[in-house]
Amino acid sequence: MIDGKPFAMFFNASPRKNWNTAKMLEAAKTGAEEAGAAAEFVNLYDIDFPGCKSCFACKLKNARTCGVCAIRDALRPVLERARNADVLVLGSPIYFSYPTGVYRAFLERLAFPVYSYHYEDGKPLVCRDKVVETVNIFTMNCPREMMARFEYPVLLEANTQTLATVFGASETLYACNTYQFADYSRYDITLFSEEEKRAYRDAHFQEDLAAAQALGKRLVEKALSHTAGALPGKA
Repeated sequence: MIDGKPFAMFFNASPRKNWNTAKMLEAAKTGAEEAGAAAEFVNLYDIDFPGCKSCFACKLKNARTCGVCAIRDALRPVLERARNADVLVLGSPIYFSYPTGVYRAFLERLAFPVYSYHYEDGKPLVCRDKVVETVNIFTMNCPREMMARFEYPVLLEANTQTLATVFGASETLYACNTYQFADYSRYDITLFSEEEKRAYRDAHFQEDLAAAQALGKRLVEKALSHTAGALPGKA
């Protein structure tokens, strides 16, 4: 919470700051703000950081990391703010069937310190004191009807399951068959039809943005419904 408002953070793991993924995240941020949240947008490609270094400082007995990665670099202040967030929204384009490398590096640094190897009753004693509403927004060239062919529901939902295990709640929003270039004539492409891509974008991308905006609003409303009571673990 910030000044009594739910705090929502939006992380753009695309190298492009004004294209499909960023627009979906901005729409979700608008919805969160409409629901009364204080919101922050972070372009992860602006930050120089590695993924997890396997130092395991966050897994030491009586660890003092308190759910924040121990590496002190440019990402550390962002992770410290994320530690207090009520809503976390991660967005990434899909490259070769997976989110970007920056997305994965960020997920490792965000989630692993909160996750615990100490299990009781089959569940990890995570280092958090509340359920944090999380979501993945994935954008892709792949048409929705072809996702199963490339096993995207399995590959991509694994990331969402990680967030759900660590933070207590997560879901996924897809924007499919996206328009990739501002000027298709400049590129050597026979795989896609620019006319078909443009027609699909014109017919559906506003719907995708509306879905993202509604999602942002709903996540904040869900966050408000959670009690702030302590959960088992090292809160």
